Amino acid sequence: MAALHIAKQDRVLTITLSRPEVRNAFNDEVIAEITQAFAQAAGLDDVRAVVLAAEGPAFCAGADLNWMRRMADYTRAENLADAGKLAEMLRVIYTCPKPTLARVQGDVFAGGMGLVAACDMAVSVDTAGYCLSEVKLGLIPATIGPYVIRAMGARAAHRYFLTAERFNAAEALRIGFVHEVVTADALDAKVDELLKALVSASPNAVRAGKVLVQDVAGRDIDAALIARTVEGIADIRASAEGKEGVQSFLQKRKPSWL
Repeated sequence: MAALHIAKQDRVLTITLSRPEVRNAFNDEVIAEITQAFAQAAGLDDVRAVVLAAEGPAFCAGADLNWMRRMADYTRAENLADAGKLAEMLRVIYTCPKPTLARVQGDVFAGGMGLVAACDMAVSVDTAGYCLSEVKLGLIPATIGPYVIRAMGARAAHRYFLTAERFNAAEALRIGFVHEVVTADALDAKVDELLKALVSASPNAVRAGKVLVQDVAGRDIDAALIARTVEGIADIRASAEGKEGVQSFLQKRKPSWL
């Protein structure tokens, strides 16, 4: 039985975690499926945005218990290979050229935090709980760490990596881990609002804008970075969509990509 449901509608691809009986926890097989789904999404010309969603009361509870039982007997080499696959899944989500949105309908624990953090934006129900529970098990959120720290900031990570406290959606919003918190009956409307903005923008500019954030975030503003941003605006101005966007604005008409 597939761990994911994948559906495409109105230029949006929705990838839904579909193992509610285990709180959408992942194992090596699920990791492979998610990696493949996002890799394929990257090459779909008729897809302008990707939603990561889930079924059931939890969004994702992290590692599957049966998988954890198997990992308990792994050698260091097997652990390295295993963690490498998780890291590759997160990298594929994070670097997907399409904008990605996490639709968080329930609790997010441990590795599930990495899934949300690797997406460009996240909308959460107000009843969702969040937890980086690894230290309670004698572990650390190492593989997901780069993405989670980028999403919530180092200061919040110092607290929640070390205490393994559960925190609510309001706190997730306060620290910047999610962008919007809404009631369950308003979740789809808020997701649709963001998707409408994404699909109405220039696909090329959205792709380049995503890379710009990834390249610039946390870097020193030095001569090399300034030169990179100067090249970035010059290149996009000279591109076909850049020219069309400016001309359509000046001529007060819709651009060709709409």
